[in-house]
Amino acid sequence: MLKSVLLVEENNRTISMHSLQQNCRTLHRANTLSESKEFISVVDAAVLHVPLSKMNAWQSNLSGMRKLPIIWLCSENAAPKEMDWGFALDGILYSSMNSIEMQYALNWSLRVFQQRKRWADERDQLLQRLEERKWIDQAKTVLCEIKGISEAEAYDFLRKQAMNERKRIGDIAASIVKVYQLIHG
Repeated sequence: MLKSVLLVEENNRTISMHSLQQNCRTLHRANTLSESKEFISVVDAAVLHVPLSKMNAWQSNLSGMRKLPIIWLCSENAAPKEMDWGFALDGILYSSMNSIEMQYALNWSLRVFQQRKRWADERDQLLQRLEERKWIDQAKTVLCEIKGISEAEAYDFLRKQAMNERKRIGDIAASIVKVYQLIHG
């Protein structure tokens, strides 16, 4: 069960959300972005009851404030035919859902959000490793040129220097390349 949910209803389109209320301890309602800012730090998820045309803006604004599951509360006749909506949703709810259906949909949405978050973290780590690898390759080239050593010896030098200074090898490599560029640039 979610502890706290932010229900965004643009234009005061208040509807009965008994099923949603039963699946969280606290339901905060907001009609504007400024009202949403008041609750964003204390909620576990955001449910957006806004037109499809405004979803991208709302999703972008809320994600910019805090990373949390974003779920669209859609009326059955407003559901788009294609599934590629152009924004990242973690789930979809319908006002006609009963409490058990809504509970399953909310749990699924949390799972999707956690998976999406894990993938984003892994992607960031991989990009960081790629960047680090570029610095290491450039530093090996610089060391080979300046010291007249092989690539393997240059890598060993970087590794030993990183251990001696208790720094990451990528940081040592970046420092070497930057100093070389400063001197020879």
